[in-house]
Amino acid sequence: MAFKTEADCEVAERDEWSYTPAVGVGPLRFGMTVDEVVEATEILGQTKVSDCARDHALFSPAWKVEVHRRGAAPSPPAVTAYVSQAAGLFCIAADAVHGPQVAYDGIPLVGRDLSDLENDMIEYAETMDVHFRYTPEGYAGPDESGVVMRGQLVGQALRSRPLFMVTRDGAHTEWDSLPSAEYRVNGQSTA
Repeated sequence: MAFKTEADCEVAERDEWSYTPAVGVGPLRFGMTVDEVVEATEILGQTKVSDCARDHALFSPAWKVEVHRRGAAPSPPAVTAYVSQAAGLFCIAADAVHGPQVAYDGIPLVGRDLSDLENDMIEYAETMDVHFRYTPEGYAGPDESGVVMRGQLVGQALRSRPLFMVTRDGAHTEWDSLPSAEYRVNGQSTA
């Protein structure tokens, strides 16, 4: 059985976005309204706004803003932003194939083979004498408040899909704030 590589999946040329904890990613700033997110992402392409399922009574209504790259062929969203009525923009997900590259202290986080990312995180932690963390699913990522590493199935390979977050609507952690559309089992959405 042959596995697809990043090259086989026609990875889009990636923009490079910076991440500042509790502030934002690229042109997106936590706390933005839906209209501000749409305006800020015009440089990438077309946006689609939809309501998020309201799975928890604790959370105010929220919207999902999918940002699709400009191009001849339709593609999955490069970036998905989640905006809460009460907290504004609280989560930014970068697609493993089409999303911008975002690095953590020089380590690329988007679209990586998860075992290669884990090796880089271990080496970084040993060199810098810092920690890294595993998600409950077993994905390694920075031990940075606001970065939640997820897996995205690309062909038959599982690639890194980081979520950059702040807590929302009275939640205590990023895990509590995770949008239901981002819960995944074996790389597939359960929402």
